[in-house]
Amino acid sequence: MSASSKIVLIPIPNLDFDPSEVAVSWRILTERGHAVVFATPDGRPAAADPLMLSGEGLDIWGFIPFLKKIKLLGLTLRANAAARADYAALQGDRAFQTPLTYAELQVADYDGLLLPGGHNARGMRAYLESQPLQHFVGAFFDSGKPVAAICHGVVLAARSLSPRTGKSVLYGRKTTALTWKLECSAWTLMKFCGRFWNPAYYRTYGEQAGEAAGHRGVQAEVIRALAQPDDFIDVAPATPDYFRKSSGLFRDSTNDIRPAFVVQDGNYISARWPGDAHHFATTFARLLEAGLPAPQPG
Repeated sequence: MSASSKIVLIPIPNLDFDPSEVAVSWRILTERGHAVVFATPDGRPAAADPLMLSGEGLDIWGFIPFLKKIKLLGLTLRANAAARADYAALQGDRAFQTPLTYAELQVADYDGLLLPGGHNARGMRAYLESQPLQHFVGAFFDSGKPVAAICHGVVLAARSLSPRTGKSVLYGRKTTALTWKLECSAWTLMKFCGRFWNPAYYRTYGEQAGEAAGHRGVQAEVIRALAQPDDFIDVAPATPDYFRKSSGLFRDSTNDIRPAFVVQDGNYISARWPGDAHHFATTFARLLEAGLPAPQPG
């Protein structure tokens, strides 16, 4: 590593993390000369959400063994070809194959922290609800070192308390995250056009009796951790390429960041979903490398 290289930690669950948010970030950071370290709950190698890799089981006939191989909706919803290629490369990475445990993480060992997301409750809850990981994230924010969070990774940040203030590390900060519009759209799509036998696949946490729709969605939980609701930033209608950024139909790429939406508040970078992954990781890398001003929301 050169003197300008940084060590970045990416904690992940054992199962069901989003392959785009992890693999694209890993590829961009390592291509720029940085070292990426991984951590899982128990130190065993992790695996991404298989449905997001194959697309099998996302169509309305996906519960039928011989038909689930036929993919229509699944081809649209799964990780795109570039992200799948990044994930295939990631699987051969030594650091990915030999992760640390959450319990052994020390703030002093890392220059930056990146919190990815995922939505499948089967695996993600072990990541989102880990007390050792929340304690580490709280201490890392307080250190003032750069942090990036995307999608459900922002939920982990929202749940992590500052040892200094006792409040969420996002209290007093501006952030974005998976919006209710995007989360609800995917959930509705599953109920009527996809996994109708498991419509909650896109909802890590569902509402309880008497709770309003979206109460346990990502956006609502994150807002409850903020100093004021207006600190949650979404794409403004006047933003250039508004439809491309807000519809959920487009994903960014190395050569096209128009669909992406990234928010910066000091040394904290946030984004919404896999469609922001390239711009998100590149923005974080720039912050790590030279303290260059990251772009304003947009």
